[in-house]
Amino acid sequence: MAKKLVIKVTAGADAPERCSQAFTVAAVAVASGVDVSLWLTGESAWFALPGRAAEFELPHAAPLPDLLESILTAGRVTLCTQCAARRDITEQDVIKGVRIAGAQVFVQEAMAEETQALVY
Repeated sequence: MAKKLVIKVTAGADAPERCSQAFTVAAVAVASGVDVSLWLTGESAWFALPGRAAEFELPHAAPLPDLLESILTAGRVTLCTQCAARRDITEQDVIKGVRIAGAQVFVQEAMAEETQALVY
């Protein structure tokens, strides 16, 4: 079994079920003691900003702010460099604990030993 989990979420409010699944899997993995790295790309990039997760709604789904908080507490959350730039998001704009990094770091994390990568 993989000891590390790298999750790239490409969906946001444009595909709410896929988005919610990614955050839910990440939060459950963190709660299970798995080393989790969640990558925010595409439309999910907006959730790196304060208050944006609270705007997300999906019936019968865990609240996105709660999931994000649990992931930030025991895992890592990264905003894609290019996705941030396309949205004029800087390091000063993001939630405390969210880092901005690019493809090289994603590949490095995803290719590490005993790591499973998922893309939503």
